[in-house]
Amino acid sequence: MAVAAAAMIGLPQAYLEGKEVKETSSLVTELCRHFYTQGWVSGTGGSITMKVHDASIPKPEQLIVMSPSGVQKERMQPEDMYILSANGSIISTPSPKPYPNKPPKCTDCAPLFMKNRRLSLGKRLRKLGYKAYEMRNAGAVIHSHGMESCLVTMLNPQAKEFRITHMEMIKGIQGHGYYDELVVPIIENTAYENELTDSLTKAIEAYPKATAVLVRNHGVYIWGDSWIHAKTQAECYHYLFDAAIKLHQLGLDAATPDHGPIRRTIHSQIKDSQYEREWPRRWIVLDIEGTTTPITFVTDVLFPYARENVGKHLNLTYHTAETQEDIKLLRAQVEEDLREGVTGAVPIPHADEGKEKVIAAMVSNVEAMIRADRKITALKELQGHIWRTGFECDELKAIVFEDVADALEKWHSSGIKVYIYSSGSRLAQKLLFGNTDYGDLRKYISGFFDTTIGNKKESRSYKEIKETLGVDDPAEIMFVTDVYQEAVAAKAAGLEAIISIRPGNAPLPENHGFKTVTSFSQI
Repeated sequence: MAVAAAAMIGLPQAYLEGKEVKETSSLVTELCRHFYTQGWVSGTGGSITMKVHDASIPKPEQLIVMSPSGVQKERMQPEDMYILSANGSIISTPSPKPYPNKPPKCTDCAPLFMKNRRLSLGKRLRKLGYKAYEMRNAGAVIHSHGMESCLVTMLNPQAKEFRITHMEMIKGIQGHGYYDELVVPIIENTAYENELTDSLTKAIEAYPKATAVLVRNHGVYIWGDSWIHAKTQAECYHYLFDAAIKLHQLGLDAATPDHGPIRRTIHSQIKDSQYEREWPRRWIVLDIEGTTTPITFVTDVLFPYARENVGKHLNLTYHTAETQEDIKLLRAQVEEDLREGVTGAVPIPHADEGKEKVIAAMVSNVEAMIRADRKITALKELQGHIWRTGFECDELKAIVFEDVADALEKWHSSGIKVYIYSSGSRLAQKLLFGNTDYGDLRKYISGFFDTTIGNKKESRSYKEIKETLGVDDPAEIMFVTDVYQEAVAAKAAGLEAIISIRPGNAPLPENHGFKTVTSFSQI
């Protein structure tokens, strides 16, 4: 079987018996033994799949080594592994062992993590594999039955997400920092793992930043771009699950920045009355410019700093992965602008035309975008990277209105979760609130939203925020902004919208119909 299968995918039989495949099989065996000691794959449960790293073969075409199902994971040998093609077809099956060992079986997890053209579960399972291995560029997938990954889903049987913030180990999760809120989707368990496909697919699609999915009363699936990355994240996830369980046992909330007491709905009897008073609101979403921060700080300080330093920044960081990604994003935006005839857009040459020409075109486009106050992700990402340097060098210090710090502290101590939604990148938002004239205010903020979730003048963006926060009734979310069109969009999504009146803000239409405040102390 192995000879025919190897020939079918264009690989000689010798390759299946070669160094790369053997080393990967040995590594899976070693990791299973280690994970057994951690309690992640006991009772024959759990699974590991891993790409066979070979620099001569593109990653999407690399073979996959998979641990078998229903065997003692701590006693496996390299020859016990399944070898699969990149599309999920079995090209090498381990030989059966004598009684009392069970015959080898390809794990039920297989269809959950690869494009499954040949396995019997059929065409509908291929979609999920594309998400896990190709779209997410996974190099390894770990399925754990660790106790903490099971118990953490039971803390709130109705919760569709696990949330935690302000924990050092969050930094070990791809795309997250200490101040970020880590969100892991939770799906419901089924009798057989291969029946999880549809719900797992939806979770991966709905949470593009996630590198894990929890299965209630079952365990967790974790992936990374390499086995080292997947293992590191698995260790961090299990640590965070355990921390959340222990915080909950102490009556503390893992999802709030200070991990204060868990706050539940407040019921208080009014004198001689049967009425109950519910906690009015648990979420506040704030705009920045003209709401927490003077417009002049943005227009007269931040924008000029970015405009004056964009060339210098690009020159110094041109060959870094971050700047190359910024150039890629901006080039795509400019190409769209050129098709639509946007004023000030000039073509950005390809890299082979020289660094100087690329930077000159970048500077020209950035200056035009800043002058037009474009609210676009490509510009905001680059600006955030430039401002980061300014804050790190103490060339910039953020300004917030004098009532903001006290209000953030008050809301936070009351159990109200505060989020920021701004056209500026999440990085720029964190830099601003982390470097204010009132100190670091990020400890009072539970999360940050930018235009990657949607345009601020479109109601669907606020619906996305509601879904991300896991709020059933959008009226429980208060959105504060200085922009009338944003308030209209938020209201259309069901949020309570309040307009901030600050010095320098644009005038509002007559009879606009919204409540207004001149200070957060009025909220």
